[in-house]
Amino acid sequence: MDTAAQVTDEQASTGVRELAQAAKIASRALRSATTAAKNEALYALADALVADADRILAANVVDVERESAAGMNAGLVDRLRLTDERIAGIADALRELAALPDPVGEVVRGQTLPNGLTVRQVRVPMGVVGMIYEARPNVTVDAAGLALKSGNAVLLRGGSAAASSNETIVAVLGEALERVGLPRELIQSVDAYGRPGARALMRARGLVDVLIPRGGAGLIQTVVAESQVPVIETGVGNCHIYVDATAEVDQAIQILLNAKTQRVGVCNAVETLLVHADAAETFLPAALAALAQAGVRLHTDETSATHAPSSADVVPATDEDWATEYLSMDIAVRVVPDLDAALEHIRTWSSGHTEAILSNDVAAVRRFTSELDSAALLVNASTRFTDGGQLGLGAEIGISTQKLHARGPMGLAELTTTTWIVQGEGHVRP
Repeated sequence: MDTAAQVTDEQASTGVRELAQAAKIASRALRSATTAAKNEALYALADALVADADRILAANVVDVERESAAGMNAGLVDRLRLTDERIAGIADALRELAALPDPVGEVVRGQTLPNGLTVRQVRVPMGVVGMIYEARPNVTVDAAGLALKSGNAVLLRGGSAAASSNETIVAVLGEALERVGLPRELIQSVDAYGRPGARALMRARGLVDVLIPRGGAGLIQTVVAESQVPVIETGVGNCHIYVDATAEVDQAIQILLNAKTQRVGVCNAVETLLVHADAAETFLPAALAALAQAGVRLHTDETSATHAPSSADVVPATDEDWATEYLSMDIAVRVVPDLDAALEHIRTWSSGHTEAILSNDVAAVRRFTSELDSAALLVNASTRFTDGGQLGLGAEIGISTQKLHARGPMGLAELTTTTWIVQGEGHVRP
């Protein structure tokens, strides 16, 4: 439950700074920890989640029932809900992290200068990573695991919607850390301080090294605008699929259904379908029928509406639809005259997250992948692959749509910075 009404800004500032100071001290235990020690801790966290699944699920039921009764969007409720299978999957993601290479200590570049100085740029932990997110208890675990493997402490603000789930998960993870001899302050939550706690986290410059927001556009923009702590901006996912004139129809329909319906409440679900005019007659009738049968509402332009089955739930598309991340069983559909029009539509309305082209035209694919400026561009594949685990990066802490430091799925390397180590033998500058 959000305690903002009971906590003043001053109380939150004091409390969060104390947590951040404890996190900074705890992070020192990881800075020089061996890869083996960090992996042992990850396995312990995974085992603890499975062992305490009933405890976590009981807390999660409280959140799901409360938010469902309050009218939360069905896609967001799905994102909030945990099951035995989802907890097992989250635990497996921690074990997969343990199997990944440790970025800490990696030499990014180095050389011996003509004067004999040896210069190396080496990856080191950030220190304390802050996360502000909403309705995603899996992010609590992903953030904790990624921070641990990359040598960082983490401060979490998971929001009121998942308050019971996150409180229990953080407790379970903290207990597991202590069992392997690490301080539980490596994984802490500021949720007890409500919204004032989130503001205090954004102002903890000097104690928190980087802040990562993950959620809807409003949350992200608030953090970007108000934070005094450096921010890695993750973007909303107004993702597009463009079906070119040469696309193979059956394959394209399967990709479209996967991108839209496999899981709707996630940032890499497709929200807008663009279809080349030359493919409309062969592709759209079957594609729109398949979407309608799956329960998707179609927000169509005039041309695509003529290809929708009479049984479909069809509404006219407006500019608002082209700009919307639905996170629901809705999709905007537009027929475009050519690739140029598709590119212009995406440049105008995309959030810069993920775009896909379905095409067998090499020249069209080359233009699509070279002329668009999004974090991920896919060819003949579902947008749902823009995910750290799916791309071989292990669990991710978010999808960055900015261009500084990190872009696209952010895994272990993106949670490190670098230190320059310069070694001499009595060198002095002339």
